[in-house]
Amino acid sequence: MSGSDAAGRLVRPFALTGGRTRPSRADFTLITTVTAVDPPPERAPRPQPEQTRILRRCARPVAVAELAAVLDLPVSVIVIMLCDLLEAGLITAHPPHPVSPRTPNLDLLQKVRDGLGRL
Repeated sequence: MSGSDAAGRLVRPFALTGGRTRPSRADFTLITTVTAVDPPPERAPRPQPEQTRILRRCARPVAVAELAAVLDLPVSVIVIMLCDLLEAGLITAHPPHPVSPRTPNLDLLQKVRDGLGRL
């Protein structure tokens, strides 16, 4: 990678977040799933090109970590952009289901076992 390529990759996330380094909300973890709102609200602002890429990937529920990997962007940048999309009403965020260490979710464990058996 040449010096200008490296500099371009460093500037890009900064530009995508408008210079922000912290998310405006605490809704997102690595395993939070996000889904695009379809149809989008009428009064929603027009998304930026990178936000449009996120929205396309979110046509079906997708985890924050997967979005970062697929779009080749740092998780921190994805989270800041997701905050903007959530506040604009363009996505919904679904936190992971809490798991109690004392009472395992037998239905979930059965689904995992069945899925592994199909591999």
